[in-house]
Amino acid sequence: MNVNPEVIAEAVEVLYRTLNQEAESSGYHLNPDAGFTKDLVKGLLVNTGRYGYQSCPCRLSSGRKPEDLDIICPCDYRDPDLTEFNSCYCALYVSEKALRGEVRIQPIPERRPPPGKRIIPKADTAVSSFPSSKIPVWRCKVCGYLCAREEAPEVCPICKAKKDRFERF
Repeated sequence: MNVNPEVIAEAVEVLYRTLNQEAESSGYHLNPDAGFTKDLVKGLLVNTGRYGYQSCPCRLSSGRKPEDLDIICPCDYRDPDLTEFNSCYCALYVSEKALRGEVRIQPIPERRPPPGKRIIPKADTAVSSFPSSKIPVWRCKVCGYLCAREEAPEVCPICKAKKDRFERF
């Protein structure tokens, strides 16, 4: 199948602008290396065409959406990776420090459990049956946004309040 390179380039540009706008409006940042970032965006488009969903271009997808929900971009591991390593696994998203050039983006270890260790949610699982967790829940004191993770996010995705405005819930 021959696809016009100009059509591909335009699709990459459109998705790149969309992702950048969504990221910035939610307190996140795309990697400032536009060429590198657009290569990742092209990978997202390829995976969308291949699987029907935006699977992370740096991870091996099963091709079965229920098994890959954790690696649909932005993946479940983005926020912990940003907190600990200043970029997500594929480096599509970077921290404020990385954006400003205060820290260098480096390869990071894979946080995703191996296939036999993954918890795949069942479609019929009710919210009330969610098991209790030892992961802390953080509440934004400004808008009430809640998130369950080891540390509060750097910026609230709803109201853009900084990390210091979060409290343990």
